[in-house]
Amino acid sequence: MRTSDELSEADFRSLYRHLRGTAPGGARRGALDTIGEEQVLAAVREVRSGRTVSLAAPVNTRTAPDDAEPAEHRLTAPADGEPGSTGLEFARDRIAMNIHGDVNSHIDALCHVIYDGTLHGGIPAADALSPDGASALPIDLVRDGIVGRGVLLDIPRLHGVPWLEPGSQVMAEDLAAAEAGQGVRVGRGDILLVRVGHRRRREELGAWDTADARAGLHPTAMEFLAEREVAVLGSDGNNDTAPSAAQGVAFPVHVLAIHAMGLHLLDYLRFEDLAPICARDGRWSFLCVIAPLRLPAATGSPVNPLAIL
Repeated sequence: MRTSDELSEADFRSLYRHLRGTAPGGARRGALDTIGEEQVLAAVREVRSGRTVSLAAPVNTRTAPDDAEPAEHRLTAPADGEPGSTGLEFARDRIAMNIHGDVNSHIDALCHVIYDGTLHGGIPAADALSPDGASALPIDLVRDGIVGRGVLLDIPRLHGVPWLEPGSQVMAEDLAAAEAGQGVRVGRGDILLVRVGHRRRREELGAWDTADARAGLHPTAMEFLAEREVAVLGSDGNNDTAPSAAQGVAFPVHVLAIHAMGLHLLDYLRFEDLAPICARDGRWSFLCVIAPLRLPAATGSPVNPLAIL
């Protein structure tokens, strides 16, 4: 775990080209091609107790230093907020949100990242994106859900701290050391979840401007994911560090994961219920079910992933 190890722009582009060459799937589904029937059935066999745990945070509806545009939720009926005393009525509500914010749990589609004018697989962004939405690689690609073996690697636990301080970078050696310490191994088709403690720090110390400082993965850690043929990457932060660990690229892990490798990313999850259970039971793998909303042309979706233990 480091706090400053910046890649030059040339080194980043070299890493990008290398990881693009290791991408296991085609442009349509990307790394999800590593999850086949065999992987799903193996993941189902992970279930022992039948307990389910949400991996999402409660939707935030209050302005905060890391959320200038919080979700909006209001009751739309009864119109005056006062239900009558007789007859039938329905309580109704409406929610609106910025899907790709810095607080609420969400999944990024493969059309989310534009790099050098293209989307994952070299699709020209100008041909695929319009005010009406994305005609290529939208979140609707995973309308049937993502079901696989989830693996939680707890990096603060590895270092004996409650959370990583903002700006800390998780290296490939941290991921490998967490594996060894937890007695688990990440494999082909796995849904890798990396805890940096972002959510716990926010809950205990309050919100801060995550654009200035946040813990996340160092770009070179993506080589670990490519070697293990991971299908999906998620974190309780947004996977990238701030300040950026690569010159000239604000979100290098997003570029490498989504654009080069075809990985769907899960940002700003919450592991504070799951991690203690895994530590108590000595089990860090489980069945994981991810079900985005069916938004045919969207670049992402709110999400409530479930761990089934």
